[in-house]
Amino acid sequence: MKIARYTAYGAPQTIVIEDTPIPVPGPGELLIRTRAAPVTAGDARLRSGKVPRGLGLMLRLVIGWSRPKVAPGWAFAGEVAALGPGVTGFTEGQRVFGLKGFKGGAHAEYLTIPASGRVLPLPDTLTFEQGAAFFFGGLTAQSFLIDQARLAPGERLLVAGATGSVGGAAVQIARHLGAKVAATASPANHSLARSLGADIVSDYRQGPPPGPFDVILDVMGHLGWRGASPLLAPRGRLALITADLPAMLGAMWPRSQGRRVLVGNSGEDLPAMRRLVELHVAGGYTPVVGPVLPFDELPKAHAIAESFHKPGNLVVTMSDATQPS
Repeated sequence: MKIARYTAYGAPQTIVIEDTPIPVPGPGELLIRTRAAPVTAGDARLRSGKVPRGLGLMLRLVIGWSRPKVAPGWAFAGEVAALGPGVTGFTEGQRVFGLKGFKGGAHAEYLTIPASGRVLPLPDTLTFEQGAAFFFGGLTAQSFLIDQARLAPGERLLVAGATGSVGGAAVQIARHLGAKVAATASPANHSLARSLGADIVSDYRQGPPPGPFDVILDVMGHLGWRGASPLLAPRGRLALITADLPAMLGAMWPRSQGRRVLVGNSGEDLPAMRRLVELHVAGGYTPVVGPVLPFDELPKAHAIAESFHKPGNLVVTMSDATQPS
């Protein structure tokens, strides 16, 4: 089978695709034939080593000093190719999707994962490409809007950067929750933002719509506290999806008029995944699939992801994977 590997920190060309034996599932494991996998902003950051200010040293201490020692690929959608000893609850040929998580390994034609781990049946309402794109932006938007900001019906939300993985999910989920949604996006993506549920859309280069807003979701961290605070209502919440170390530390400081800054990681456990599936079934969220490239164009996909201006979710497909013997 073919599998991707990082060879160094740097440009997309530091990714190589190699041949390696198809793994054999161990006790309690599934062998998944990967059909599609997302290429996310997080993948681009791990490969390049370009992370928000103050986090570079921490990144290299965690995943490797001279090269990323994690495997490419955070999430996947595919089919169960084989069951390891003792596995119940899944069948060969079943469509599934899930997370390999921070250590990666989803950018491969086959992967193994514990059957008790972060893997779920893929709903019939989702394609493999949508399944691959489902969790990255959706889990982040769900965590910040529902768990941290506690967005309530009738509240006013601004999504700064509304048509990427996180922003597109946030607009849909917020509208489903009954919020009034404003958004910023590039002019080419204004119609997409409106179709997802934004009531007001402005060009991000000309600044956000006038507030006040009860919640601001700053996807790329371009507003920050300085840009967002004049737009926040009393007791408003600024959720920084992309935050550097000073912003993380600053989130602990008290703000005037009961306003707060929210930072942190999205919930990526099975309960959070199941809740997101329930949101989809209820009509509250379906990921937007943008560019779809074949697996052998993974370096090109990384170059697109690193631009941070792709519409929707970027996905690579592995539909021609060799069958296991």
